[in-house]
Amino acid sequence: MRTLNTRPSQRRAHRRLALALPAAAAAVALLLSGCTSDDSLAKQYRSGSGQNYIAGDGTVSEFAAGNRGEPVSFQGTLADGSPVSSKDYAGDVLVVNFWYAGCPPCRVEAPDLEALYQKYKAEGVGFLGVNLYDTASTAASFDKDKGVTYPSVLDRDTGSVLLAFSKTVPPKATPTTLVIDKKGRVSARILGAIPDRSILDSLISDAVAEN
Repeated sequence: MRTLNTRPSQRRAHRRLALALPAAAAAVALLLSGCTSDDSLAKQYRSGSGQNYIAGDGTVSEFAAGNRGEPVSFQGTLADGSPVSSKDYAGDVLVVNFWYAGCPPCRVEAPDLEALYQKYKAEGVGFLGVNLYDTASTAASFDKDKGVTYPSVLDRDTGSVLLAFSKTVPPKATPTTLVIDKKGRVSARILGAIPDRSILDSLISDAVAEN
């Protein structure tokens, strides 16, 4: 496993990142009523105030092909009610992002994820969100507000997708972003907010380039 520097110019070291996890139910309840363009939680996260949230640790890790373990098999239900599974992405690179609407860094990184989805979708790269806590209406409101067009699994009732990945490379923070190689194995993990779009861009391009 290699840990990558979160600075675009250096990819072989790591630094500590500020993550955000909920510490007050009031903040989550505010978001459950819907997403608005006046995104106070995203602004709060960018300012580093930490109000209502506690800081955590984050790393960017890339796993050598020989150390990726078994392919991850999962299935779930998308926000529109349709089924989805790992078989839908067989043979393609997949980016999986664990999120929920009341998570400030999730709100900050959403435009970067959407931009990379638009960049790579013509190459067959899939993007799949895994919403851990929200209802379909709340998730849809978030997507509309942030301009997110790739699908998300609603995982709050079963936790099946989270459990499937926890057996190999666990998402230990929210958000967490995983890059899945063409064989269905986790090739990289960003534990916490995406520090820079170019970091995830490089991880995806590396996975695409693999035979």
